[in-house]
Amino acid sequence: MEAPEDRIALFLDFENLAIGAREDLKGHTFNFKPIADALAERGRVVVRRAYADWTMFDNARRMLTEHHVELIEIPQRMGASRKNAADIKMAVDAVELSFERDYITTFVICTGDSDFTPLVHKLRELNKRVIGIGLRASTSALLPPACDEFLFYETLDGVDLPAAREEAPRPSVESEGDDGEEGGLERLVTGTLSGLQRSSDGVVLASTLKRALIRKDPTFSETEYGFRGFGELLRSLADRGVVELAEGPARGDPEVSFVRKGGQEAKAFDLLRKIVAESGRGAPVPLSGLKDRIRKEQPGFSEKAFGYRGFLQFARAGAARNLVAMVWDDEAEDYLLSVP
Repeated sequence: MEAPEDRIALFLDFENLAIGAREDLKGHTFNFKPIADALAERGRVVVRRAYADWTMFDNARRMLTEHHVELIEIPQRMGASRKNAADIKMAVDAVELSFERDYITTFVICTGDSDFTPLVHKLRELNKRVIGIGLRASTSALLPPACDEFLFYETLDGVDLPAAREEAPRPSVESEGDDGEEGGLERLVTGTLSGLQRSSDGVVLASTLKRALIRKDPTFSETEYGFRGFGELLRSLADRGVVELAEGPARGDPEVSFVRKGGQEAKAFDLLRKIVAESGRGAPVPLSGLKDRIRKEQPGFSEKAFGYRGFLQFARAGAARNLVAMVWDDEAEDYLLSVP
């Protein structure tokens, strides 16, 4: 039996996106179709409303009407700026609709304006899923974390940007940094997978992992790293030995786990014990610098490949298995490891 599809209500702060696209994307003309296509992949859009003083956007009327968008007129008065008028009307309509149409499960707020952050909080408080859409350069830093998911307009399929505009380089799947460096796709995926395994029965589906990644970072998208889909991303990590995929209960939704085949985890702990023994020669070895020594022996070593968030956690796991002894030393201000 198929899961019920999401019912989506779209609210578009047209002035924010249209002017933002023109200014931030070097004259780009805002196109609604990429947004419509992205939402069609997420559910059934039952409400489409756009707010603006439409005397300022005559050319956009036909384009939005062709996509069955209801145009809400917010006229300027006596030449004075009424920016907040559209914001207030849009927020009031969204909250009203959340009470009147309980079958609507998802609200899409198209704007980068931080003034809409309280609206997002209220809709989520009312148990509605909220997706934000805005331009990267003009979206407030407050808005994306408040949403369940946030899409940057210029990254949507079908958005044709001016050729002169150069995109900032994006991190690749190989951008995994050292322990002190935040970010990196591999770090994000393995850290999330590890947390899901601890909080469940150990079986993690790809769909569950993707939802958790978006909850952590609403702007997360595998396309930002050069992948066409999340399955392709996972297969790339599996090919590199970071994760392991197995057939799941539904086609296209595999189980994701850390690599266990061939005793790789046991070999990693054996390597830890060997390096501690050789480095200390009977004396305790400080934890600091120990990972670098392991990498000299095995350049591709990463504790994250086995589900550990950091090297300290990996060393503690080795101590729990009685492969090494590990104690804190106040004078050294570090953990000291030795072979029992």
